[in-house]
Amino acid sequence: MKKEIKKCIFAGTFDPPTLGHKALVEECLKLFDEVMVAIMVNPAKKPCFTLDQREKMLGLIFGKEPRVRVIATEGTVAEVLKREDTKFYVRGIRNSIDLDYENANFYASKKLDPDLTAVYLPCPQELLHVSSSIVRNSLKFGTPIDEYVTKEVKEYIEKIAKEGV
Repeated sequence: MKKEIKKCIFAGTFDPPTLGHKALVEECLKLFDEVMVAIMVNPAKKPCFTLDQREKMLGLIFGKEPRVRVIATEGTVAEVLKREDTKFYVRGIRNSIDLDYENANFYASKKLDPDLTAVYLPCPQELLHVSSSIVRNSLKFGTPIDEYVTKEVKEYIEKIAKEGV
């Protein structure tokens, strides 16, 4: 009998990926055989970093972990789940605002895919203050980002800022 591989989808814009994102994927690896990190492309949004840059940063974080696969995709999470043949959709929760937001999205996605199973994982306490928005604001004002992103991501952001890419 062949063992079924349990995989999940962790979707977001990752603009840029943070220590919180990294911690969530590491928790997922304790529960699942494979984690699909899906960069969701929303044509209506103008991210700070290009899709290629976000893919590169996620590769810097997870490139050595064979059970993590980074993909970029348009459309709904329900479509990604079906395409990747999994029902597990992982979300990180920092506070009650995140929970309310994720629950609203869950019920909308559940209408599109009744088999969807949401897995809410709490953020590590020491990272409750971390968000991509904080990183972008820090970059805008020239303040340090060390406590929000990995060393590799920080160096990559500094490199692209220096090159003006």
